Amino acid sequence: MNLAKLSANGQITVPVEIRRLLGLKSGDKILFFQNQGGEVVVANASAQALSKVQDAFAGLAEKLGVKDEDDVQALVDEVRYGGERG
Repeated sequence: MNLAKLSANGQITVPVEIRRLLGLKSGDKILFFQNQGGEVVVANASAQALSKVQDAFAGLAEKLGVKDEDDVQALVDEVRYGGERG
């Protein structure tokens, strides 16, 4: 269990164990949300966003025929140059 004190300005220092657990570093944003049980959950906002993006794109590589880095580069080139190398 970790304890943090709220300052007069509404700020807290996240205990080092929690920062490590969440993979937080200076400048990261912290997400607070309430789960269905009413508990407030703290999460690394960057990690949450990445997880949502990964979920959203799940299966898309297979649909686009992307199998390796060369396929990724070809797709980027197609988007950038309309299929033509500049």
